[in-house]
Amino acid sequence: MTPGSNIPLPTARVTVDVAAPVRLDVSGLLLTADGKVRSDDDFIFYNQPSGPGVTYRSGGGTAPDAITVDTTALPPGIEKIVITASPDAAGQTFQGIEPTATLRGADDQSVLATFTPPRLGDETALVVVEIYLRNGAWKARAVGQGYANGLAGIATDFGVSVEEPAAPAQPVTPPPAAVQPPPAPPVTAPQAPPAPAAPPAPAAPAAGAGKINLDKGRVSLQKNQTVSLMKGGRPLLSQVRMGLGWEPAYRGKDIDLDASVIAYGPQRNHIDSCYFGKLQILHGAIQHSGDNLTGEGAGDDEVISVDLGRLPQEVSGLVFTVNSFSGQKFTEVAKAYCRLLDGTTGEELVRFDLTSAEPQTGVMMAKLIRQFSGEWEMTAMGDFVKSRTVRGMVKPAAQAL
Repeated sequence: MTPGSNIPLPTARVTVDVAAPVRLDVSGLLLTADGKVRSDDDFIFYNQPSGPGVTYRSGGGTAPDAITVDTTALPPGIEKIVITASPDAAGQTFQGIEPTATLRGADDQSVLATFTPPRLGDETALVVVEIYLRNGAWKARAVGQGYANGLAGIATDFGVSVEEPAAPAQPVTPPPAAVQPPPAPPVTAPQAPPAPAAPPAPAAPAAGAGKINLDKGRVSLQKNQTVSLMKGGRPLLSQVRMGLGWEPAYRGKDIDLDASVIAYGPQRNHIDSCYFGKLQILHGAIQHSGDNLTGEGAGDDEVISVDLGRLPQEVSGLVFTVNSFSGQKFTEVAKAYCRLLDGTTGEELVRFDLTSAEPQTGVMMAKLIRQFSGEWEMTAMGDFVKSRTVRGMVKPAAQAL
């Protein structure tokens, strides 16, 4: 699985274990519709190993810790189980550690899915996966959100009281599609005081808003926010256009940037790239408008059309990029943005304005990820890379999926 992807649960009882080169503490939180625990009894971990429908199993240091969820035994009102992990050694981060969560059928131990969160660094705790209820059916979603203030930060974020006042939770790696609740007042803790927190991540959608979709009209995203391309309860599977635009900064000279899209398979494998030198890929399901050499004029500078309904099933991710082939840095660019349009009506659906720039020659603007359910989700990225061509973007974009 990749961050934000989900699968339906084929069985009522599942187990999630999280393995790593070092010992990890794994825990589970039972959450209501408002994203909070009902009480500290809903925090299942090594000192409180069982709760209604959720149990903790220690690996004893020789096997991974695990959380088992029996969806038929969960209390009414519980709509999500969050599975977390943190290194057992105090203050240790996930730098250089690649934890892998394995989702299994609890009765036969059959592997249903695996997930390794990408690009970990200063995080001392992770929300790894979540088991959640959607339209009467239980599903599992890969999350991979990191916290710099340990398991206590996660616990506080979801309403568990802690022994000493904990700093407000500081997500290091924002979630692909989840809304984080605000911190709750502190009270009795299962973990040591939090490690020093990293700077806060960009703001997430307002608490209680649920997953953003298109029902209320145009959506304006901030970096790392995600919108589901759903309208009226149905996935958007028609043709869309990704418009990318920019202007020279500070009345500078013309700037020649190149917009591209890179298509990936479910294992982050590169399938094909569409850019000014290859204006059509995947049998015409993706088409490029052609190269704009100056960036002058109003409106989109380059447009990439995507027929979501015609994309081959093997395509599970698209990353939209912009590169400066001439070598000019993005600090010389003003008003860079991308926007998703309805291909039939021209209506603007989603917009992301790049509000800050780095002295690099490439930027990953946005990604579209196909969910198991068939719906697509768009995430604003704004991640800069040293690359003048789309070829140099293939590897970093795969890592960002």
